[in-house]
Amino acid sequence: MDLKYTRKNVYKEADGKQLEAIFDFAEGYKKFLDSSKTERDAAITAKKLAEEQGFKPFSFSEKLKAGDKRYFINRHKNVFLIRVGKEDVAQHGVRIMVAHVDSPRLDLKPNPMYEDNGLCYLKTHYYGGIKKYQWTAIPLALHGVVVLRGGERVEICVGEDEDDPVFYITDILPHLGAEQSAKPLAKAIDGESLNAVIGGLPAVSEDGEEDKEAVKTAILKLLNQKYGFTEVDLQCSELCFVPAGKARDVGFDRTLISAYGHDDKVCAYPEMRAIFDYDSPHTMIAVFADKEEVGSDGTTGMQSKVICDVIDTIAASFKANPIEVRYNSKCISADVTAAYDPAYASVFEKRNTTFISCGAAVSKYTGARGKSSTNDAPAEFMGFIRDIFDDGKAVWQVGELGAVDVGGGGTVAKYIANLGIDTVDVGVPVLSMHAPYELISKADIYSLYLACLAFCK
Repeated sequence: MDLKYTRKNVYKEADGKQLEAIFDFAEGYKKFLDSSKTERDAAITAKKLAEEQGFKPFSFSEKLKAGDKRYFINRHKNVFLIRVGKEDVAQHGVRIMVAHVDSPRLDLKPNPMYEDNGLCYLKTHYYGGIKKYQWTAIPLALHGVVVLRGGERVEICVGEDEDDPVFYITDILPHLGAEQSAKPLAKAIDGESLNAVIGGLPAVSEDGEEDKEAVKTAILKLLNQKYGFTEVDLQCSELCFVPAGKARDVGFDRTLISAYGHDDKVCAYPEMRAIFDYDSPHTMIAVFADKEEVGSDGTTGMQSKVICDVIDTIAASFKANPIEVRYNSKCISADVTAAYDPAYASVFEKRNTTFISCGAAVSKYTGARGKSSTNDAPAEFMGFIRDIFDDGKAVWQVGELGAVDVGGGGTVAKYIANLGIDTVDVGVPVLSMHAPYELISKADIYSLYLACLAFCK
């Protein structure tokens, strides 16, 4: 028996076969990530993969039975994968894994398009917590949907293919940036200046009269010809700018991955793979949640009643009391945490933080300012998690988001716990969290996959 706790590095512990499994798993994750930059994209990808695994559409009026595999897509942005087990749901509840698939980005305003001095722009309103200066002078892609009169939906994705154009937010050159450089970092870039350049070729006047917005006119003509919408249709759209480009390996040894949207798709993919890969005796639910970055409100956020509706449907199928089912259920809130960064060591408390390549990160609590606004997982549930992770050979570590009183953050765990369901945060440590390109270890995402498998078993 080891009397002292020693954090393990996954790569130091792994043999050749395990290293191969880690790297193979990462390739599948990168493909998922590249096709799932927004919550709408992730829902489309999850549906396709679920159908390949034999999952069929879920109905609230359906009577489920053991062995059923169902998926439910809530309003194109919120996914439930349901696998019905043989155990009594009244006695054992359901096992729930929740990750969110929305990430910080730049949403278009309702009236976004304007022209200024020969360039056409789209105005944005940032979504989630970002450092605004990080979003200037990088290639951006446009994703989303426009709804035309009559309800027709037009999908938009420009900037991801190599032959696509990209979009760009300008920054001031250093030669003229003395005033900007004197400002605090948080105020150096104003939110209203995050406007993306989308074109510069003016339309040719057809009637000989000067068009003071000739570039805007030309862009609207291009959009109308390709997609069939006009400027007013942008008021009925969900369009956003995200960093263009694919997930890339980092380092000569390729042990790390840099990409947009690790937070929190790096947790969504392992939970999805676990529910696909193991036929559990438990009834399992894997959730891709929306709106986590802005408070989990709305019809697709985890504060909605949808998860209760799904659990109630399962309970009714077996004539079980839904309150009893929830009370006996267990949940992993699969969300990322901040990895220790030696370049910014002062914001961490080294004994109680998580480290890159040291396995899945378990956070008993999140929140800020004296554990405010958090689910604090009970000791009994922490003990349960420890036992199943150890039995499942999943490397894991514990840690807080940062040092006391430095800052903090939250997850969806508290909204699940508010339903009477024991919940704990388990995720992947991330460097440069909420940056356009974040950094994770392949070892950690594979460790989370093993942890999710253990939770299923």
